[in-house]
Amino acid sequence: MTVPAITDSHCHLDFPDFDQERPEVIDRALRAGVHRMVTICTRLRNEPQVRAIAEAHEPVFYAAGTHPMSAAEEPLATVDELAALAKHPKFVGIGETGLDYHYTAESSEVQKTSLRIHIEAAQETGLPLIIHARDADDDMARILTEGYKAQEYTCVMHCFSSSAALGKAALDLGFYLSMSGIAAFPKSQDLRDIFASAPLDRILVETDSPYLAPPPHRGKRNEPAYVAHTAQKGAEVFGLPYEEFARRTETNFDTLFAKAALWERAA
Repeated sequence: MTVPAITDSHCHLDFPDFDQERPEVIDRALRAGVHRMVTICTRLRNEPQVRAIAEAHEPVFYAAGTHPMSAAEEPLATVDELAALAKHPKFVGIGETGLDYHYTAESSEVQKTSLRIHIEAAQETGLPLIIHARDADDDMARILTEGYKAQEYTCVMHCFSSSAALGKAALDLGFYLSMSGIAAFPKSQDLRDIFASAPLDRILVETDSPYLAPPPHRGKRNEPAYVAHTAQKGAEVFGLPYEEFARRTETNFDTLFAKAALWERAA
């Protein structure tokens, strides 16, 4: 029986958690039907290492940006710097960037500046923006909307676990919401309800590995193969067979991350 193809739209394969078995982790993902992974660079000084992973493994694409929790510690990115990185054939997204007032509220102003730079880079390159949002819903909705009104761009709210209001603001701009393992946690019914009310053609799935492993692996190191468990929960949320939900999210990924889809077709 063929395992339905699915994509882990957000993971961190460069993290030390995977140093001892990165090829094996990728192989396990492939066996689980996860035929593509987007590994995310969160500090631009690490971009060469993340790029090398994508270059070494056919199923792996990558994105790069400055994570909001690192914005005060890292040099501000420039639009030109991000646009130059985007010329790589396997570089498919800008970020992750965003706002995190849960852990790093004291750096909110530099986070906002960094976010606006990344929005401009997404506008210039045509690549999707990858957003991290935590406890910053009002500022996040306002800045994303202001940027979109100035010049349209595409975007995914990665590991979406924010309010229904921020979800609606993002969807109203044509953006995507990505389901992580959080959506499969037993106590996440409110979050599942937000996803259930969203258009199916705006849903992606991800692991954010090595974090947020879904049941039955909760509390353990997450890895791309486990996105299939989150997708199974997503299928239940939307009342679909797993195969159909996988097919629909694949179409969504191809639409948003068109550069990755074109790479696969060219290959």
